[in-house]
Amino acid sequence: LPRAVLLKDMKLMDVKLGQLPSWVAMRDFTPGGIAGAFRRGYDRYYNKYINVKKGGLGGISMVLAGYVVLSYIWSYSHIKHDRRRKYH
Repeated sequence: LPRAVLLKDMKLMDVKLGQLPSWVAMRDFTPGGIAGAFRRGYDRYYNKYINVKKGGLGGISMVLAGYVVLSYIWSYSHIKHDRRRKYH
């Protein structure tokens, strides 16, 4: 028999769509809670992709790809403004 898990203790991937508003309302949105969530996410990423016995370039290349995408998004308005136009 599966053990009943409280909605508060469920992971996001285990929450059903109808339970999502209640699950979000139970989250800790204090600065300490948000910092803890980032720390847990970083620890999970580090242990899954970086801190492994036989690692590849997967984890570091994901960080690099994320950096490239974010830097493009941040500078998009400047890039868009500098485009050459046929009629101006």
